Order: sequence, then structure tokens, then C-alpha cells
Amino acid sequence: MKALFCCFTTVAFLLATPGTTAAQEALSLMRQDQQRVPATAYAPRTPTCQGIAMISPGAGGSEDGYRYLGEVMASLGYLAVVMGHPESGRRALQEHVVRSGIRDGLAALITEQAAYRGRFMDIAASRKWAQSRCDSSEYLLVGHSMGAATAMMEAGAHNKLGIRGTNAFSAYIALSPQGAGIIFPDDAWADIRQPVLLLTGTRDDELGGASWQTRTDAFRSMPAGCKWLGVMEGATHMNFAGRGMSRLTEIRTAQTIASFLDALHGGGCRLVRPIPGVEIDTK
Repeated sequence: MKALFCCFTTVAFLLATPGTTAAQEALSLMRQDQQRVPATAYAPRTPTCQGIAMISPGAGGSEDGYRYLGEVMASLGYLAVVMGHPESGRRALQEHVVRSGIRDGLAALITEQAAYRGRFMDIAASRKWAQSRCDSSEYLLVGHSMGAATAMMEAGAHNKLGIRGTNAFSAYIALSPQGAGIIFPDDAWADIRQPVLLLTGTRDDELGGASWQTRTDAFRSMPAGCKWLGVMEGATHMNFAGRGMSRLTEIRTAQTIASFLDALHGGGCRLVRPIPGVEIDTK
């Protein structure tokens, strides 16, 4: 068994210390439909590339956001790629909001089948680029909010939009995952067999006002086998996006991801020691 890193001290130090950023590269990638996909790549900060981490933003997000996740994954030895999603990025969200208002516009975007099909093409284009630069068979899909829905669909979650994933990643990380509702039916995640880390917070309420506790639906539905659920005291939805007063959430997120991957590589997928401020359940 190989330990990947000293997870707590490494990621906390890198996030808290100025001047320790990973090398970034702005990308313009070609999708299979000949549309350009903007992306930002973060080079691994280790001698060898551990794997590829694809990062899918929430609705209205872009390749310029989620820098802390790109930095974290790079510090852990991954080639990280934050994708821009043209069909569900800033401009698409603005158009929906102008037509329908903030809440209804956002609800319309996150339930738009074409937006997810575009996201899957973005993932394929970004993965193809990354494969030519990282000699590893490990692939992670990390998503926040709409990106979390994207990750769960790709992992095999049943959904109301008719989207079918390929289950082509080694593991999935979902920040602010959705519960049963307008995207997913009850027990939608029962067929997901791959390792999954889910993270939410006690102030991470769902669109429409449902309690953050609905975000634990996926964990309860999934079969046992390297499934983790982390709940952070006081963390909000946008804290996980790296916006607002989010530094503590970012550090705790980094430590939890590092601990999960270390446990995954160790073979037993067991939580070795608690993470301050994060209540973790495993199965």
C-alpha cells in the first residue's frame, strides 16, 4: 500500500501560504460538435502525475473559478482541469435569469437536458487533452452544485432528464450534491458502485428552501463500498465554490479530499483520523 501524502499538513499549508500556487494554463479545447470549450489546467506539483482530476463548476460558474480546488488537486499530484461549460456558464445563467427571474431561471438551467449533454462533451474534450499530458489510469470527476449533479449522473445516478453516464471515472467527488427533487427521483443513486465522496454543510440549503439534510439522500441511497459523507458545521453553498468568507471551508474540503484519496489508495477506504469541523460517515 502506498500513502499518497501527509494529507492534513500538506493541503492546509498550501492553502494558507501565499506564493505556493500551482502553474496554470489557459486552454481552448475543441468538442466533438466543433464548439470551443474554455478550461484552466493546474499542473501537478509532484515529480510524477498521480492522475487526472476534472472539475465541473456549478451553474453560472466558469473555468476561472474554483481555483482552490485546482490548487488542492495539483498539490496532491493530479493534473487538474477546471472546465467552462458554455451551455450552463455565466452567459447562459444570465439569459435564464432575464427571462424567468433568479430562482426560476436557475431551476430551469439545472434541469435543462441540453446543458448536461454539453457538459458531458466538455468533460470528454478536457479528458482527451489531459490524457496526452498525464500518464496515469486514475481519473477523478469533481463537481459542485450543478457540477455535483453532473458527476452523479456520470457515475450512474438515475435522473428525470434522461441523461445516462458512462461510469468512466475511478472515483467521484460531489460538493453540495442534490437530493431527491427536480433532478433526481427517490433512490436515484442505488446503482453507483464506484468510490464517492459527498460534502455538504449545515447552511447548505437546497434551491427552493429545502434543508441541507436533503443533500444526504445520495449517501443513504448508495450501496456500501468506499462511500463517504462529510458534513461541515456552518458551511454554506457558495463557501464550497470558493466565494464569500470561505477559507475555513476550503481548508476543510481540502483535508477531507486528501484523507479520502489517501484511504482510497491505501486499499481499505477507512477514515484514519477525524477532521476538525467535519462530521464524516462512511460505508
